[in-house]
Amino acid sequence: MRVPPAKARLVLNQLRGKRVSEALQILPFIRRAAARLVEKVLRSAIANAEHNHQVRTLDDLRIVQAIADGGPSMKRVQPRAMGRAFVIRHRTSHLTIVLSDEVAPRMAGGQAGGNQTPSARAPGVAARGGRKG
Repeated sequence: MRVPPAKARLVLNQLRGKRVSEALQILPFIRRAAARLVEKVLRSAIANAEHNHQVRTLDDLRIVQAIADGGPSMKRVQPRAMGRAFVIRHRTSHLTIVLSDEVAPRMAGGQAGGNQTPSARAPGVAARGGRKG
């Protein structure tokens, strides 16, 4: 997504741990450009839950993880005085939203046991939005 990860995290921090229906009601009132992009990724995660995992009751879905990682930066050059040039970086981000319908989702830390894959630690449905490349 063409939004810096730091700005996307400001929106995602407000949604983490909330129900999906509550998050969809909050997003239109967040006055940031990243809120529109986060809403698209959240709706994609809901559609993935319905289609791929046959989740029928969307009232039980919660946002377990909401992550904004850095994506590739588009670099542009701006000419400056005395023949110098400054690099302008247009930062992008990879948005990941993981949904779960468990009553008490298991947390990644604090579990006793051997090596587990990340999907075993945080079960749910994930949707990623970002640039391919």
